[in-house]
Amino acid sequence: MIAVLVVFCEVAFWVLLAAGLALRYVARKPRLGAAVLLCEPLLEVVLLVVTVIDLRNGAEPDWKHGLAAVYIGFTVGLGHHTIKWVDARVAHRWFGGPPPVKPPKYGMARAAHEWRTAARWILAAVVALGLLQAAVWYVGPGDGTASLQGWQQKMGLVIGINLIIAGGYTLFPKRAPKDAVTEREPADRL
Repeated sequence: MIAVLVVFCEVAFWVLLAAGLALRYVARKPRLGAAVLLCEPLLEVVLLVVTVIDLRNGAEPDWKHGLAAVYIGFTVGLGHHTIKWVDARVAHRWFGGPPPVKPPKYGMARAAHEWRTAARWILAAVVALGLLQAAVWYVGPGDGTASLQGWQQKMGLVIGINLIIAGGYTLFPKRAPKDAVTEREPADRL
């Protein structure tokens, strides 16, 4: 049931996103569109509550409970950026909005971009780690938590990979070709 609920939450995320953007651009009701988008965190609350109830009712913790924690963490860490990313592209492609800002390609501007990206992924992994650890404490010590601890190791790997990628761009920044136009750090737009 938990795995089905995770899939439902993912589908509902995209449905709410499409509905919010349709209200914003097609119906020209930006406030109502924003209100629909603000309903999205309720999906994670429902998933969290159902997962806790499932564990409280004696369910053996397994990969599905870990997946729920990871899904919630990744929605917290990456959800807002995903919504902004999709919004910018929909506005540009179909409603005459300005083109989305492209990330810088070279130098320390690219490194700063990679660190911001890594920070979002690390936040997602840390939230997931916190939820997984809370589930381990809730269930109590024993062999039943091995699946949750396996998910914790995967989140540690996510953190490590992001640190390596961002660190690589910092230590070995890509140089612009000599004939390239100097690029500036773009300002964030909503």
